[in-house]
Amino acid sequence: MEIKKKRWKNRLLSLVSILMLLGGVYVLYNVFSPMMTQPNPDNNSTTKLLAETPEESIKENRLYIPKIDINLPYAKGGAGVMERGAWWRSPNSGNPKDGGNFVLSAHRFIMGLTPQQTQRKSPFYNINRLEIGDNIIIDYHKQRYEYKITEVFSVRPEDVKIEKRTEEPRLTLYSCTLGGADDGREVIIAEPVKKSEPKQKSAS
Repeated sequence: MEIKKKRWKNRLLSLVSILMLLGGVYVLYNVFSPMMTQPNPDNNSTTKLLAETPEESIKENRLYIPKIDINLPYAKGGAGVMERGAWWRSPNSGNPKDGGNFVLSAHRFIMGLTPQQTQRKSPFYNINRLEIGDNIIIDYHKQRYEYKITEVFSVRPEDVKIEKRTEEPRLTLYSCTLGGADDGREVIIAEPVKKSEPKQKSAS
């Protein structure tokens, strides 16, 4: 009888150990799932959505970053806006139409119950993959604006200069570093790409 009890306890301990190990593996996979995505910048959900949504059919304000497969709405308001997309910070600092500093921020990392939730809640997780020269697209008031990244840098959490209005039109994206909100901010600066003027037909 005593031997059977020991066997039962050993089996139970083994089962608990296996479950804990599997749980740990799942948590690690969940945490690192946004990092594991390697989207093709020429063929992903963002590039497809852009192709399917020409400028004349724009219905909402939206941010697109093809290189890291980001496409999400943005809006004014408080931090709660970031549960649904990006937060338009300091609207008085500027916008794509009138110039100035158009500032958007979004969550870097929020863990969900599943890897899919984690990826959805952490849209700016891979912001560190962006480089000078990469393109960013903004839909604003039914108009489409293209930007090209010109600067990539980090600042301290208390540095609010990145939200100040600027003389020249620009787009500023930022999010926390992976060290957390108290560690600092990763910042992306992009300048508008001038639309080419339509060629006029020469008189024959």
